[in-house]
Amino acid sequence: MDSIAKESLLYDFYGKLLTEKKRHVMELYHEENLSLSEIAEEFGISRAAVHDSLKSAEKQLAEYEEKLGLVDKFARNSAAFENIVRSIDEIEQTHGKDARLTVKLNGIRKVIEGLEESE
Repeated sequence: MDSIAKESLLYDFYGKLLTEKKRHVMELYHEENLSLSEIAEEFGISRAAVHDSLKSAEKQLAEYEEKLGLVDKFARNSAAFENIVRSIDEIEQTHGKDARLTVKLNGIRKVIEGLEESE
């Protein structure tokens, strides 16, 4: 997973735990693609202060992940779901004429889709 995607997931999972100001800085930088100078201008602070706030927020998010591991668990679950769906597809290709098996495999696929939506 690239660093941008990881930062985004960390923010999605733990962003609410940051202060409002750090959350806002992260949103402006990562989601709105504003430069540090543009964010500094919006807050009326120095570019260095924005940089420090951003790095502090990113460090906090990494520490939450280190302690809780939710992003890692999400990534492992997603990979497992993909493997299961791929296996279902292979079984369907091999035994596609068995209607009872197809019904059961579709049931498993729906359970997986429900789990993915709830994550």
